[in-house]
Amino acid sequence: MNARRHTALPKAQTLVEALPWLVRHNNKVVVVKFGGNAMVDDDLKAAFAQDVVFLRQSGLKPVVVHGGGPQISAALDRHGLVSEFRAGLRVTTPEAMDVVRMVLAGQVQRELVGLLNAHGPHAVGLTGEDGHTMTATKHRPRIEGERVDIGRVGEISGIDTGLITTLLDDERIPVVSSIARSADDHHVYNVNADTAAAALAVALGAEMLVVLTDVEGLYEDWPNSDDVISRLTATELDKLLPELSSGMVPKMRGCLDAVRGGVSTARVIDGRVPHSILLEIFTDEGIGTMVVPDDMPAATGRDAQ
Repeated sequence: MNARRHTALPKAQTLVEALPWLVRHNNKVVVVKFGGNAMVDDDLKAAFAQDVVFLRQSGLKPVVVHGGGPQISAALDRHGLVSEFRAGLRVTTPEAMDVVRMVLAGQVQRELVGLLNAHGPHAVGLTGEDGHTMTATKHRPRIEGERVDIGRVGEISGIDTGLITTLLDDERIPVVSSIARSADDHHVYNVNADTAAAALAVALGAEMLVVLTDVEGLYEDWPNSDDVISRLTATELDKLLPELSSGMVPKMRGCLDAVRGGVSTARVIDGRVPHSILLEIFTDEGIGTMVVPDDMPAATGRDAQ
């Protein structure tokens, strides 16, 4: 009996370590952007679903926002449509937009809702179109000093949180595809999921934005070192943005916009690590990069999160 108790002791210690974070985040909204390898690896998808349901059952209010880059590219190939990227964004013709809507709302979202609902009737899928949850205008990125047309790509111009708030109040888990309509209903836009998640986190007054990606976090001196920056302020991040790789820019820009918009913390974590969400939120050290507002007191490690 003593041996069995001793073997189980680390499990109890883990739960005790999580207790202050459970108390601190109770009844708070957490927006999670789902992407990267976690979207295409079956084991990682299952672990992600377990993490999100754990958040909900632990008294938090998770909202999931997802894209579907790999799945969209594969579907475009099957339809004989070329995948082209400019300024890090997918060029989205009207024909491609039809595929994007089909994949995000009809494939990726349905699979994710199914994985979550394997643990109980928790998740409800919707797109930014539903209830005009997300309104967008046409995005024209600047390339070599000039604004260019990359098709049906949008930037968020408005958020209506009514539908999502209703679902949260009903203890559901909203799963939101990053598609938005124009204010006049004439156009549907493909919206970068990192950008959509950040905007939604601000509009919901979320406690936290968590962005899953395919790296450990924001590297301090890549490629010379693989040391990860554990914690940095909004101003520190703002200074680093021009030096970041194109793939990290929308993620870190989203984190910056989120904390400057009132979200308490934004975190970029490694979605290749099973249960990375739980490790980040409920352990003292975390595993990724945490962005905090400039007025958050400095602290050693993450004890001020």
